[in-house]
Amino acid sequence: MLPESAASLETSYTVKMMAIVKQWDVASGCHTDNTDKYLILVLSKSGMDAVVLYLCYRKLNTSFLSMCSLSIILADLVMVFFIASLLFLGPARYLGSLCFFLANASATYGALPLPIMCLGLLDYCLEVTSLGNQSALCKLLRNLVLTLLVWILAVINPFGSVNSDLIELDYNKETTLIVCEVEESTLLTYMISGLSTVVICVMLPFWSMIPKWMEKAERLSDASEERVNPSKMLFTSTKVNVTQTGEENYLEETIQPCPPLWASLMLCFGTFWMPYLAVSVACLICGFGVPSYITVNMLWLECTNSFLMGLVFWIKSNEQGPYSQLPEGVCMWHVYWHLSKGTGQQQLPIAVFNPSKGKRKTVLDV
Repeated sequence: MLPESAASLETSYTVKMMAIVKQWDVASGCHTDNTDKYLILVLSKSGMDAVVLYLCYRKLNTSFLSMCSLSIILADLVMVFFIASLLFLGPARYLGSLCFFLANASATYGALPLPIMCLGLLDYCLEVTSLGNQSALCKLLRNLVLTLLVWILAVINPFGSVNSDLIELDYNKETTLIVCEVEESTLLTYMISGLSTVVICVMLPFWSMIPKWMEKAERLSDASEERVNPSKMLFTSTKVNVTQTGEENYLEETIQPCPPLWASLMLCFGTFWMPYLAVSVACLICGFGVPSYITVNMLWLECTNSFLMGLVFWIKSNEQGPYSQLPEGVCMWHVYWHLSKGTGQQQLPIAVFNPSKGKRKTVLDV
């Protein structure tokens, strides 16, 4: 495992930590170069991001956060290429370059979360207004420009203020370390801790009802998928006569009391993202420091995307109901909206083909 020393100096914005670039045993004269370990680390992050991108590829759209997802993938590939290229140089030449790259990369990634969250929230707020009726090309160009601007500012900002000098430390009488100062983003720490606390505090009063609510949500999701299945799609706006069996009657039953909308949406978010939040909090509790060029990844971005989308969905749900102009995400917000309203299987809307909209499918209550 790559050693990241927790001996750090905390500021109001970041936590400084020492990344061990090289170490040697004074007594035996044995040298250990950790450059290959950093390459494995960034390769692992790139692989994880690629898996998340593959799992969410159907959810990609022209939103700002989708553009940020692709940009993080590209930035990770640049890191992999740069560190791999350093291995072809002699150690005397690349240690300084590696330290410079790691220090600036951690500062750059650490500067991304705040503008990404602010612009992502603004993008979703605009999406549910009249400004959201712009063409897909206009949205794509707008968000592409904003993404490039965020990265330019994040890259320019740390230059001149980042300490990228190699530091020699006597770890003990037998070991000497060559270290480099990198940063951990406190904003991500506060965000993950805050989200985990909010999810737990919101769900704790309803603890006994959560299994029943999740079971009901799963049934509603299955019923909704059956109704929008292309092989079963109806091209008419008449009601469907369904012969209810005992099982279907059971699906119609509503669970009382139904969760309030805010609790239902938080349950939707927590059900999907609590494993990621739990692992992140466990790392924080154990004092396992992780530099920002690792923590700012696709998992964090998709988690942030879900939270912001759920927040806007909740705010606009009274006006637009369960279906809005927000892009499709990994969380089933509409299902949990119906859960909070006590909707039964037969009350779910049916997907109906609207000839006036060409090939677009419109969800209507019929």
